Amino acid sequence: MEQAEIGLIGLGVMGANLSLNIAEKGNRIAVFNRTYAATEQFMKDAGELADRIIPCKTIEEFVAAIRPPRPIIIMIKAGDPVDQQMELLKPHLEKNDIMIDAGNANFRDTIRRFDSLKDSGLTFIGMGVSGGEEGARHGPSIMVGGTEESWKRVEPVLTSIAAKFNGEPCVDWLGNDGAGHFVKTIHNGIEYADMQMIAEIYGILRDGLNMSAVEIADVFAKWNKGRLNSYLIEITEKVLRAKDPISGRPMVDMIVDKAGQKGTGKWSAIEAQNMGVPATGIEAAVAARSLSSFKDQREAAEKILGLPASGDHGNVDRDKLIDDLEQALLAGKIGAYAQGFAVMAEASKEFGWSLPMPTIAKIWRAGCIIRSQFLDEITSAFTKDPDVANLIVTPAFADMVKDTDGALRRVISFAALGGMPVPALASALGYFDAYRRGRGTANLIQAQRDFFGAHGFDRTDGADKHHGPWGSGLADF
Repeated sequence: MEQAEIGLIGLGVMGANLSLNIAEKGNRIAVFNRTYAATEQFMKDAGELADRIIPCKTIEEFVAAIRPPRPIIIMIKAGDPVDQQMELLKPHLEKNDIMIDAGNANFRDTIRRFDSLKDSGLTFIGMGVSGGEEGARHGPSIMVGGTEESWKRVEPVLTSIAAKFNGEPCVDWLGNDGAGHFVKTIHNGIEYADMQMIAEIYGILRDGLNMSAVEIADVFAKWNKGRLNSYLIEITEKVLRAKDPISGRPMVDMIVDKAGQKGTGKWSAIEAQNMGVPATGIEAAVAARSLSSFKDQREAAEKILGLPASGDHGNVDRDKLIDDLEQALLAGKIGAYAQGFAVMAEASKEFGWSLPMPTIAKIWRAGCIIRSQFLDEITSAFTKDPDVANLIVTPAFADMVKDTDGALRRVISFAALGGMPVPALASALGYFDAYRRGRGTANLIQAQRDFFGAHGFDRTDGADKHHGPWGSGLADF
């Protein structure tokens, strides 16, 4: 029997869909699942594609079915299960075989796994895959981290299955060890911020303008034809139009307002903090999801504190506010992307990855959850100046920030006066205002730090005197 070009372990929804995608694109693939009954069901459901799939009952049979050097995708629950699966595989593998973790792994685990194989003759790829179930089946965005040699071995298969944007495959090698999973983590952090800002805009339309779910869907449908065109805006419209089959009411109105999270957004915020790079939009989104989970506490607090007076919303120009909301959301998205790319730029230096910013923007243009029209503009901006300090100072995005500034301020003011929380949108405004102000207020913080801890400071005149005349104050602390 002809050997498979690649193997995959784990036939859950993502693994099954990715396997079918691989087979559909003309590649022969071997598959293995811990329970063979799941493999048998998968083969029944594969239809005509089953001819390109080799189902395997044992690890030994699975490994033997793949052409060396063997690339093996592990598509199982992240964390310890991956380490356990690697240990089970290792005795059966040969020199230059490649284990590929395609789950939502912490990039630090990926680095550890990569390093653990350095003297074994085997190697490891950390592969970020974005696009959900639909993307896995029909074309995801793929972010690869590992040796360039191992990338070359899997490049033909991954290029064939990736999403395409104007004919270009949305996949590339981004650097060594954890580079691919780090970029996927930041992708998810931006996704958190984007989703939170969309939810905040929805809240203003619902609570500030008393619009129904269907009316709000019409607004998002219109926006999706303009600068905000994106996958998340597209599915927001669809979600808002959906009817609950039980009650007949809008489905979104029947869902408890408690958001789940699996950790990638939190990892993004933690790594940004570790590197000292502000990612306030991601941080606000993570905090908002955490706060949403305190449903009982929020309901109790509303009874005790009440809601703020709504302000004079009766005189608001509805059409003008909706236009402002569109511009404010665009501004917030710019801030989130700028912060995400700034975090990746710093990580690139810290971990020696040389992350290609134009390439990252390119492979996010299709297939992934945050795909949007303006990723093409981000690609263009980084292509012209790949080492720019921040996206918002590139000519095109500087103009966008200026154009949307007034709308963002008006929206945040409207929300604040009406007691509607907009933490992510407000964080974008704070970020823009702090980033573009040449002289801020940290001089006072430095004075305080020197007063109570003798931490010192730099002087505006450059004089070689780094402590203030605080006198006995220092001794009191």
